[in-house]
Amino acid sequence: MENLQNFEQHLEKAIDWFWDFMPNLVLAVIILFFGLWIIRFINRLVRRFFDRKDYDLTLESFLQSFISIALKVLLFVVVVTQLGVKSSSLVAMVGAAGLAIGLALQGSLANFAGGVLILLFKPFKVGDFISAQGIDGTVKQITIFSTKLNTFGNQVAIIPNGQLSNGSIVNYNMEDTRRDKFDVGIGYGSNIKLAKEILLQICAENTDILTEPAPEVYVGELGDSSVNLTLRFWASNEVFWPAHFQVIEETKLRFDQAGIEIPFPQRVVHDAD
Repeated sequence: MENLQNFEQHLEKAIDWFWDFMPNLVLAVIILFFGLWIIRFINRLVRRFFDRKDYDLTLESFLQSFISIALKVLLFVVVVTQLGVKSSSLVAMVGAAGLAIGLALQGSLANFAGGVLILLFKPFKVGDFISAQGIDGTVKQITIFSTKLNTFGNQVAIIPNGQLSNGSIVNYNMEDTRRDKFDVGIGYGSNIKLAKEILLQICAENTDILTEPAPEVYVGELGDSSVNLTLRFWASNEVFWPAHFQVIEETKLRFDQAGIEIPFPQRVVHDAD
């Protein structure tokens, strides 16, 4: 009988607490749904703002995601506070959760920080040809945590932003023009001056090669079996590779026409007696 009376007392207290808590719960639900609607509205305004402005696409995506997450976190704090959780307790709980998550996701946080640094300092942008972490390719996409490169073989290489921001990067498109360096060996019996004239003539006839700075060619090394000539010329990024390959092809064709030998390794086999 006494147990039944205790149960009834606890039940009455629970019902009273529930009715006392109900207004806060209803108000918290209203705040939640109304807050989510406001967040969606603000996101649409932000999206329209960026559509009217010519900003970098990666920066737009990052800012939109950041604003949306920040507003949702703020809404969460308001809703939890409305439910009766004290702000001091909430701060302690968020701090402990943040510490635990930070320790568990150190790599992801480093990649996130690297993405922010890339967005701020812009060592490269979408469409640039870069060399980083031993990979050469054209930047396809820059996300918050990683960067995607298209390699020569049309493979997609995904590099974490943390490694990119802390490593060396060679951006071949940072400047409008690039200098090429082409080495070719000729035989010791060949005419060096004629070979140099042919190389400079090839550059003069190629409209993709810039006349200023002027192309230059010189003897770079006296090798074991060849005199090695070095040709340097400048071209714009858009036509750099066509100019590079055309110079190589024309060099072989014109050296053959002029009788200039390009040595190559040979092996002589003697018959045993």
